[in-house]
Amino acid sequence: MKIFREFREFAIKGNIVDLAVAVMIGAAFGKIISSLVGNILMPIVGIFIKKKFESLTKTIDGVPIQYGLFIQALVDFIIVAFILFLVVKGVNKIKRKREVIVEAKPTLTETLLMEIRDELKEKPKE
Repeated sequence: MKIFREFREFAIKGNIVDLAVAVMIGAAFGKIISSLVGNILMPIVGIFIKKKFESLTKTIDGVPIQYGLFIQALVDFIIVAFILFLVVKGVNKIKRKREVIVEAKPTLTETLLMEIRDELKEKPKE
């Protein structure tokens, strides 16, 4: 059917596949950062405050508020956001370099017009 053919063409396009790969890598990257924060950074900080972040809890009317886990999630977010900032900054820098290279190179039309101009200059005037 036409709808399935259109969907297949849509799904196979490079952008969709690139997006799917990016999401999967992003999810794996998030797990690595969460592990780094939860298993390495926060225990080191916990040594200095003499408590585990998981145990930082305040009970209000019998309801535990686990603010230590919130702080841990906040540190996760800050690290991921900073790394994404660096990646985007790097990609933008590469794009700017490519734009400069593209701008410096004349187009085929410009090249042909310059050749015609040069030939007309060389032609003796009658």
